[in-house]
Amino acid sequence: MWHKPQLLTALADLLMLVAAAALLAAGAVWLVRVPSLPVKQVVFVAPLEHVRRGEVEQVLPSALRGNFFSLDLEAVRLALEQLPWVRRVQVRRVWPATVEVAVEEHKAVARWGEGYAEMVNSHGEVFAALLPESEMRALPLLSGPPGTGREVLERFAAFNEALAGVGERAVQLSLSPRLAWQLKLENGMRVEIGREHPKSPVGPRLERFVAVYPSMVAGLPVLPTVVDLRYPNGFAMKVAGEGKGK
Repeated sequence: MWHKPQLLTALADLLMLVAAAALLAAGAVWLVRVPSLPVKQVVFVAPLEHVRRGEVEQVLPSALRGNFFSLDLEAVRLALEQLPWVRRVQVRRVWPATVEVAVEEHKAVARWGEGYAEMVNSHGEVFAALLPESEMRALPLLSGPPGTGREVLERFAAFNEALAGVGERAVQLSLSPRLAWQLKLENGMRVEIGREHPKSPVGPRLERFVAVYPSMVAGLPVLPTVVDLRYPNGFAMKVAGEGKGK
């Protein structure tokens, strides 16, 4: 082997690589264990509207273990995402001693179900949180079977867009376990739209009612309490104290 310069050169290169790798490994271990690189501050990149400082202080300390390099950023993210108003969190290190946190809070657009502690955010996701009672009551009320939050929210927006043409607004929308739609308008009127049907979709059914609303409904001395759109070629109205009529 001593008479083979190429082999000796290759062996020397290999030993240099092993030494360099060992040095890097030792350096990495030192960086992880050295006590002189603590995390000194946690910075939130934007003000928090609903998440309270006390809630953060309750969940964050247990996740802030280790120094700047050994800190588990995933643990910090998961700890903060436990909080009621937190939808999503991003965490990163900022040299030399800072952890930067970006929190996306839920944006509540409606109450959900019974409307006491659950809401729907702008993505159609149902989440549990609380608002002052006055703010909760100002939100529309949506309900439906589990997993239908996005669909109900999208339908609510579409129905309100149709109603806006006659100056009306929905404040409640429910989807029953049998998948039948029911609206409640701001004026107190209940609109039974019914189930989706290939020959009579719910959207055109409501649009048909909206088209005749100014001439057949708006001018009545007393507005109907219930409007039933579950007919193939018309609808029924019920005024308090009276029977139905098409």
